[in-house]
Amino acid sequence: MVRLFTALIHAVGLRICTAWRQWDDFWFRPEDPVTLGVVRILTGLMLTYTHWVWGIKFSSFFGTDGFQDLLLVRSLDPETMAWSFWWYVPPDLAWTVHLTCLFLLTMYTLGLWTSVTKWAAAIITISYVNRVPNASFGLDQMNAMLAVYLALGPCGARLSLDRLISVKRSAIRFPEAYAAGQRPFVLPRPSARLVRRLIQVHMCIIYFFAGVTKLKGTSWWDGNAVWMALANAEYQSVDMTWMAWYPWLSDLLTHATVLWEMTFWIFVWNPVLRPWVLLVGVLMHLGIGGFLGMWTFGLVMIFTYASFVAPETYLAIGFRRRSRNAPPAVGMANLPAERNSPSALQPVRVS
Repeated sequence: MVRLFTALIHAVGLRICTAWRQWDDFWFRPEDPVTLGVVRILTGLMLTYTHWVWGIKFSSFFGTDGFQDLLLVRSLDPETMAWSFWWYVPPDLAWTVHLTCLFLLTMYTLGLWTSVTKWAAAIITISYVNRVPNASFGLDQMNAMLAVYLALGPCGARLSLDRLISVKRSAIRFPEAYAAGQRPFVLPRPSARLVRRLIQVHMCIIYFFAGVTKLKGTSWWDGNAVWMALANAEYQSVDMTWMAWYPWLSDLLTHATVLWEMTFWIFVWNPVLRPWVLLVGVLMHLGIGGFLGMWTFGLVMIFTYASFVAPETYLAIGFRRRSRNAPPAVGMANLPAERNSPSALQPVRVS
């Protein structure tokens, strides 16, 4: 009896330990931050573009006599008005602040001073969205989500000007090692994997609840939803009225959309099915952009798919530059007096 009880405790403990190791590996196994670098560039380009668009009609959106002046926004939701630095910017400095934000977002995209600009990008995005709540849509929510998650990780460790500057400084300090093809080593980080997983899981949640919400409307049950969207002249970019003679096509696209959204979180984790699941998503969002004119929203949704590509894939296709006959990359900072001594080389972090 004692042996049976001991064996049972051992088996349960083993399963708990295995489950914990799998959980820890899923969220926190150190990995190369190159994936975050790719997502940062794509997100930065979208942030720079969308905030540049804000500037085209800047006074209309953010001016004291604009569509959403301060009094109007406060009257709409006086008790829960979300935080924004725009509430504290004097009107005569508004345009200067806007240009400063564009400069910071450009630096963020290029990966310069990333330890500072990544937080600036998140604050800027949230502040603009909260300042004009009646002009904020899915694109702005996705921009904010990506900016906040990327700020939590080492998104400037690769594919950035910060990385290039680090390599050039090493070349000046250790010319012989640089000539031999050695570069500062980018350490795998648990935070890089955590941020990538947060983006992935968030996308699974978004798609699942998008599918569940669609089931509340009768048009998604009877197959008319896609037809109603394509026939709406307000959003129509391409004449798709010919689909009225092929109702089965509208039915197929409608039900396939709901099915794909509600099962995305299941099949995207399968390495074999993942490319096909993401391909369907790319086609769907390109269709939204091409037929309904919502290109920016469609593109930012596709940009999130870059997080589902493993760092090893990016490194294999050439996002890690290394000399043809170079030895493994090593760190070249914090060295003893003999700076060029090969035995003095130590791995270092590059942020």
